Amino acid sequence: MTLMHIITAPDPRLKAKAKPVETVDGDVRKLMDDMLETMYAAPGIGLAAPQVGVLQRVIVVDTAKEGAPPLPLRMANPEIIWSSDEENEYEEGCLSLPDHYAAVVRPQKVRVRFIDHENEIREIEADGLLATCIQHEMDHLDGTLFVDHISKLKRGMILRKLQKTKKHQAEAAM
Repeated sequence: MTLMHIITAPDPRLKAKAKPVETVDGDVRKLMDDMLETMYAAPGIGLAAPQVGVLQRVIVVDTAKEGAPPLPLRMANPEIIWSSDEENEYEEGCLSLPDHYAAVVRPQKVRVRFIDHENEIREIEADGLLATCIQHEMDHLDGTLFVDHISKLKRGMILRKLQKTKKHQAEAAM
């Protein structure tokens, strides 16, 4: 497995729309496994292919509690086929927006259809943190970041701070 570079905002690649996966073959399985390894190393609980520069509709998530056995989910072409009227608010963060968090409101439960790592069509019902994580990662597939769900003022502040951090890192690397 290979650790992949996680793109940080602001970066135009994070705003691009990912393309559907034709079939989950060896290449897509390797991508899923590399994404999981990258996510665990970061550390994080979810990662979408666009965050590592791959414009495919692939996400991985694992919301297992610390110290518990891993419960990785590998999803290609995920689609929400039902969502609850009840909502949850979670303090969300993102590996592409390091050290920045904001409260985001999303449906509490979702039913998701996807292709798994064995190229089988599956459906799961998720609630709470898992539902939030899946929705957050699916947003990346359409070029949406969690900051797109918050006020324009707070989004602008976060993106300016990230731009400043990137500039300082580039200058330090020279």
